[in-house]
Amino acid sequence: MAGHVSWRAGGAAAHAYFPADLADLAACLAQLRHDEPLMIVGLGSNLLVRDGGYDGTVVFTHGALKTLRLEADGTIYVEAGVASPKVARFAASFDLTGAEFLAGIPGTVGGALAMNAGCYGGETWSFVERVLMLDRRGELVGRTREDFAIGYRHVGLKQASDEIFVAAWLRFPAGDGAAARERIAALLEKRMATQPLQLPNAGSVFRNPPNDHAARLIEAAGLKGCAIGGARVSEKHANFIVNPDGAATAAEIETLIGQVQARVKEMFGIELVREVRIVGASL
Repeated sequence: MAGHVSWRAGGAAAHAYFPADLADLAACLAQLRHDEPLMIVGLGSNLLVRDGGYDGTVVFTHGALKTLRLEADGTIYVEAGVASPKVARFAASFDLTGAEFLAGIPGTVGGALAMNAGCYGGETWSFVERVLMLDRRGELVGRTREDFAIGYRHVGLKQASDEIFVAAWLRFPAGDGAAARERIAALLEKRMATQPLQLPNAGSVFRNPPNDHAARLIEAAGLKGCAIGGARVSEKHANFIVNPDGAATAAEIETLIGQVQARVKEMFGIELVREVRIVGASL
């Protein structure tokens, strides 16, 4: 999985599946054992697989669930494998505004839906009108916002289910497309200037606590540049852990995450909550 996550670290998956399209994915899920562990991966930008690997099937959606179109009712239909920045540019090309923040999210729409991803003042579910889900029987299920409990970096069905996000209809207000493109360019310039994008990373490691910023707390705790093995807290942005030489193990990254949490808790009494997902077995 090191070749499929943005941290460039981690163990192997027992099985991998690269569907051709949505129908192919549905057929795959219908044939899986119902007790088979299943993980959906887009660009792997918010994921760490432990060094012992993942004993299940990993489905890669990027490049497969790639449909993006403007519907007759003015909504944007987008499948889960589409990169979020592409949606920002697409919306602006039709003089729709509000999607610009998606240019700052490095993952796919599927991941953005699953965690209510956001940045620069925008959140994914502020613009979701309805979604298309796929269950483990390979059956498509339509859902509306009312079916979900939606919060900061969290989304969950009110009634537990094994469904996964495969598409969404997003509605953005009409506006000035040229101004939206300028804002996208400005956000990307800011992102390049403030985040260690040239090094393997998984984006923001921790959620921002209420009325504060995780990066400020980590920096105030003196943790910028702190390293365990090949993993290091970025000197450029303290809420990023980087793998500068590509040699860090998943265990080193996870240990550094825990060390950061412990230090911030000790110094400020604040429990930093992980934004990144950690799965699999340790060696």
